[in-house]
Amino acid sequence: MFLTFLRHGSVAALVAGAAVEALAFCFGWIEPSFGLILLGALLFYLSEYGMHRFAFHAPPLSWPWMRKLQHRLHYDHHVEPSRLDLLFLPIWFLVPNLAVAAGLVALVFGAAASASALFGMMLAILHYEWVHYVAHIPYQPRTRLGRWIKQYHLRHHFISEKHWFGVSNPTLDGVFAVDQMHRKRARRPANSIPEASDPLPALINGSRDAACHKRRLRSRSSAG
Repeated sequence: MFLTFLRHGSVAALVAGAAVEALAFCFGWIEPSFGLILLGALLFYLSEYGMHRFAFHAPPLSWPWMRKLQHRLHYDHHVEPSRLDLLFLPIWFLVPNLAVAAGLVALVFGAAASASALFGMMLAILHYEWVHYVAHIPYQPRTRLGRWIKQYHLRHHFISEKHWFGVSNPTLDGVFAVDQMHRKRARRPANSIPEASDPLPALINGSRDAACHKRRLRSRSSAG
């Protein structure tokens, strides 16, 4: 399971980058700042939520090349949520975003600070990728929290893609009051969510929901 995780997307590059930075901290080549590490992680969690809610779920754009980008980054993941090649952030998307974020931190706090912030970002991204990966494979998390986070994300896929945007950090839905909206629209007992051990795509109300969901996404992507 872990080897499969390493083979996809930019996970191996993130692990290697985090390992190099950890060694640099241990040998004293770079002075770590735990405050900036936490800041880097926080910046990613905020950007993860914002990108997922406002960019990845934005309406299809007019330009064909941009619609193709939207499909690769997220639309197709909703059509085929069990496809691992559509699950992870591609390295061509991740590296420029990390570079921009590290550059902004360097402008505000200095060049030396960007290494610690970048380390926090990479750790947070690995956490996000792992949580998202576990949510889409036939694996039962061992902890109650892990099972709850998995089921929370499955609600986003199989009940409403307009709610439950938090993937690695569902608490941000509470911060932005999204939880209040989906509580009003979807009051379901806990056993209405598929067990985490069920084969994916496990559906809330049967295969009919998946077919409707796919038709909706395809018609949306073909608009314009």
